[in-house]
Amino acid sequence: MSKKKIEEMVEEIDGIKKELMELGEMRPGSLSKQYRKPKEKVGAYYQLSYMHKMKSRTDYVRPQFLERTQEQVNTYKRFKKLTERWVELGIAHAKLTVEIAEKELEKQARIRHS
Repeated sequence: MSKKKIEEMVEEIDGIKKELMELGEMRPGSLSKQYRKPKEKVGAYYQLSYMHKMKSRTDYVRPQFLERTQEQVNTYKRFKKLTERWVELGIAHAKLTVEIAEKELEKQARIRHS
């Protein structure tokens, strides 16, 4: 059972690696619509807010680049989800591998003492 679970984890990790290789351009952050005069909702513009190297940053986004920038932000979110899952699987894989190895050592010790 445990060895089958390890194989499933390895397969899922391989799938994640393949999907990561296919990701395109990405940017962290979130897009928001702002106004120069918020009360009157006049002078709309878009900005991308994000953290990079522990610094908060803001980039202004021209309307003609809005769709592309949103796609890049979505790609980054996908990247983060995939890498988070990969780490979760890596931790579980490592723990299960140790568990199996310990059981095997216990089994060998019992055989020697028999």
